[in-house]
Amino acid sequence: MKVIMAMVMSLDGKTTKWRRSKIYEWTSPEDREYFSKLLKKQKVIILGRKTYEAAKTFITSASPSLKIVLTNDPKKYRLAEKTGQLEFVKDKPRRLIDRLRSKGFKTAMLIGGELTNTAFLKAGLIDEIWITIEPLLLGFGHGLYSDNKSSIPLTLFAVKKINRRGTLLLKYKFQKPA
Repeated sequence: MKVIMAMVMSLDGKTTKWRRSKIYEWTSPEDREYFSKLLKKQKVIILGRKTYEAAKTFITSASPSLKIVLTNDPKKYRLAEKTGQLEFVKDKPRRLIDRLRSKGFKTAMLIGGELTNTAFLKAGLIDEIWITIEPLLLGFGHGLYSDNKSSIPLTLFAVKKINRRGTLLLKYKFQKPA
């Protein structure tokens, strides 16, 4: 199963503005439009609990796709759950991907935050990373992932400038070991 991580970040590598989780305070209208269209094309979207809490209205209305929220307390969300549309699970990344693969899914979009991204990266489950870089320095905030003990080589396969300010969409694949 192919897993694509999609994120937006500032030029200095921040995915949140300081401690605030609302990315639409600082991302460009062009990125919001791109991301909205991207989500509408997905059959499966995986996100962490904090990302869900920060973008719950946007995420739940984004598309009829299956949205899976990783949380340590799925029971807390049972009233919000809609089987086949919005599910809350405590699965480890590999178990979740195996379960989705067994249901016939071929691709999943990961839009997690730092902790969720780190868990999927450590498990070796991400095939591509699609990053929108906003021409902005935030100085403080969360990053793409939090494992500072590893170096992950990537290969750029697509670049697109999406506005006049210089917002860039970069698409990377993981380098295959020689």
